[in-house]
Amino acid sequence: VQLQAFGGGLVQAGGSLRLSCAASGSTFSTYYMGWFRQAPGKEREFVGATSASGGMTYYAGSVKGRFTISRDNAKRTVYLQMNSLKPEDTAVYYCAARTYGAPDVLDSYRYWGQGTLVTVSS
Repeated sequence: VQLQAFGGGLVQAGGSLRLSCAASGSTFSTYYMGWFRQAPGKEREFVGATSASGGMTYYAGSVKGRFTISRDNAKRTVYLQMNSLKPEDTAVYYCAARTYGAPDVLDSYRYWGQGTLVTVSS
């Protein structure tokens, strides 16, 4: 599966953005999807994930209550709604797909999108 993330941009602290990740291929609905982010000079970190059906979601503690993951299997797209953004949310955001493994473990994911930059100004 090929993934393309988009929707990043510049936003003020307290604002919102919605990222999208569009997938190619007819097997999208069989993949568990995740979002990760990487800030300058830091390692890539888990943001959140959703099950193949979208019925279960998982979040990092730093974004829980502010970010929401959803997916539309008919459109082969997964979304990351980000509210109450903080300057520390500034990073390149990546979507990824996996078929097994822990949702918050980077190595569980086989397919990665190219990333989209989110910049939150104070």
